Amino acid sequence: MLRLFSAVFALLASVVAPAVAQEAPRSSECLAMSNAPPRATPVSLRQAAATTNEVAITYAGHSTYYIDTPGGLRIATDFSGTYTVGRLPDIVTMNRAHSTHYTLFPDPRIPHVLHGWGDDGAPEKIAQRIGDVYIRNVTTDIRRYFGEDSGGEMIRDGNSIFIFEVAGLCIGHLGHLHVKLDDSQFAAIGRLDIVMVPIDGTYTMSLNGISDITRRLRASVVLPMHRFMTPLDEFMRRIGQQFTIDVRSERTLTISRETLPGTPTVIILDGV
Repeated sequence: MLRLFSAVFALLASVVAPAVAQEAPRSSECLAMSNAPPRATPVSLRQAAATTNEVAITYAGHSTYYIDTPGGLRIATDFSGTYTVGRLPDIVTMNRAHSTHYTLFPDPRIPHVLHGWGDDGAPEKIAQRIGDVYIRNVTTDIRRYFGEDSGGEMIRDGNSIFIFEVAGLCIGHLGHLHVKLDDSQFAAIGRLDIVMVPIDGTYTMSLNGISDITRRLRASVVLPMHRFMTPLDEFMRRIGQQFTIDVRSERTLTISRETLPGTPTVIILDGV
């Protein structure tokens, strides 16, 4: 009888296991790329590059960029509802620093609202596929802000670096970054093709600090944000001559994996 039960259990396991595997969340291809030996490229990324799917990135203002995916999704970063361009986004990400980076009352027609901070002091953990984009986060600490007795106190895991993986591109948004990143955080971020960095030099972090992070990430495209205080030439001087600069008169960058610049490039889109 015991032998019969074991055989039946093994048969059931062989039937159920594939279904469970299919339901498991897809892992990060950007992390796979960063941890793989040189020249190793996941098949799905090679296929995406071959089809030259393009992503449109529009600077709405402050720290809000809109990302339009080939599948028709629209993402808005550090969304407060103040900086809008075109139609309502399908996905919004937020950070807790202050009210220009989040709203507790987003338009109810937005189907996916992703907070970069957790509840009850727990870090927010995001790793989910929505349509043709895979979204994950890496948390960092932030300073307490207006209306609170900060005393230099930090809110643990109050900011999220969001990474959007779409059409073979790895797109990172550093959020309202206040602290230097450690090795474990760089490892968790993985490879980035495009990175959005705050360059105000005061409200987030020093220009030296953000410049060091930008150099280490070494993304093909750097998109400055929170750029209302710092002269761009000062940021460029600090990140070094290995980056080129491309100032554009339009607000939207249309790009694919195949059209990434060969030299790390800071692209300045129109807007403030």
